[in-house]
Amino acid sequence: MLELDGQRLSLEEVARVACGEEGVRLSDNARERVHDARRSVERIIAEGRVVYGVNTGFGKLSDVHIPQDELRELQLNLVRSHACGVGRPLSEMETRAMMLLRANVIALGHSGARVEVIELLLAMLERGVHPVIPEKGSVGASGDLAPLAHLALVLIGEGEAVYKTERGAGGDALKRAGLKPLQLEAKEGLALLNGTQGMAAVGGLALHRAERLARVADVAGAMTLEALLGTPVAFDERIHAARPHEGQLQVAAHLRELLSDSEIRASHIENDPRVQDAYSLRCMPQVHGAVRGAFRHARECVEIETGSATDNPLIFTESGDVLSGGNFHGAPLALAFDYAAIALVDLMSIAERRIDRLVNPDSNEGLPPFLTARAGTSSGFMMAQVTAAALLAESRVLAHPASIDNVPTDGGKEDHVSMGMTAAVKLRSVIENAEYMLAIELLTAAEGLEHRQPLKPGRGVLRAHEAVRRVAPPVKQDRALSKDFERLAEAIRGGEFDF
Repeated sequence: MLELDGQRLSLEEVARVACGEEGVRLSDNARERVHDARRSVERIIAEGRVVYGVNTGFGKLSDVHIPQDELRELQLNLVRSHACGVGRPLSEMETRAMMLLRANVIALGHSGARVEVIELLLAMLERGVHPVIPEKGSVGASGDLAPLAHLALVLIGEGEAVYKTERGAGGDALKRAGLKPLQLEAKEGLALLNGTQGMAAVGGLALHRAERLARVADVAGAMTLEALLGTPVAFDERIHAARPHEGQLQVAAHLRELLSDSEIRASHIENDPRVQDAYSLRCMPQVHGAVRGAFRHARECVEIETGSATDNPLIFTESGDVLSGGNFHGAPLALAFDYAAIALVDLMSIAERRIDRLVNPDSNEGLPPFLTARAGTSSGFMMAQVTAAALLAESRVLAHPASIDNVPTDGGKEDHVSMGMTAAVKLRSVIENAEYMLAIELLTAAEGLEHRQPLKPGRGVLRAHEAVRRVAPPVKQDRALSKDFERLAEAIRGGEFDF
């Protein structure tokens, strides 16, 4: 059971809650902080002070003072009017991550919402009430307004939700789950809408998938190196100690482990005329390691964000101040997700070059053309490399940074926005392509290793080869490979190549 206290959450904690493996409860300390912040809001109303978001309009309309008898209507209208997203819904995991992160932000005690708001979010998580949240419509400032509005709609008994696999009215889903909708009080609609939890949920879960791919790329690359009679000399510890980037050191060590005790290497170590391998083999530590570094930076940004107050205005109970700022701006995440997508495309690029070397008769070190013994009559893995090229081309387009764009919104009040949700959704798409790319390399490299038998590859490579063969048999004659690639991509997502 995860105790929510407004703390930083790791990607692993977010993922466990998102997939339903771990429950959540609110800590007593957080409960008290939230009560204190709520009392500050109530004092503001009682004293008749004019404070943005409590008794004013929003955005360009922030100069409009709202009378006390319309404060509930103000919050209700805010949620309804901002729920204008379009496109396919976020996945169940992404929606659950978003609910968790929003609850954690309010638990910090700077939002001014009641404890009941958090409790309903956590109860919905526990009982499986998942709002239907369209993925398009956020520019990432003032946070993910449209996605969060669709989340908030269900809390007030409106919108749509999925409950026990059935999609229907949000109010009906709450009722079936034994829950009652909220009547929003002053500041609570804004407390639910301002923030970066849409992009943090989508991008954070995507990044969690991406980090797995960084290790799988080592596994696939080691298999390819063995199939191509490559040398592990370039992974010597002394080389990498002379340029001690953390990721580079990790990848080199991982490759040495995967390639240890290789009979294939021993068979040609004395009579190998080549001085060194192509860059796609020799430079795996440098390239794969740099990718790990990009992911490490992105993880740090996301995990800081999980425990940050990202709404506006923020209430500071010790001084009684209510301050307007810009913590909802998604720039830290948008830049990080763009960086991760660019790094991932480079990982795909080097993998595609290795795939080409495996099938190309001009560079595959004596393997059969396109890995088929009946070249001409059979095409073997010719089209596998074509599919890899198509995936890479699409991902290069998707890697164009969303964060460098800007479309002013809200009558010019929001004149610089982050496009962070766009960056997160693009990252998710690139990761899906990368999973397919590595599935293609795993299958292609496994086929190459068939032609080196009876010699055995390194210990880790042998395990990987066996894992591939549990999913897809050798290609004795031409067959459609699409389902093999799908099954291998699913095996990658399931952690079957995490070694």
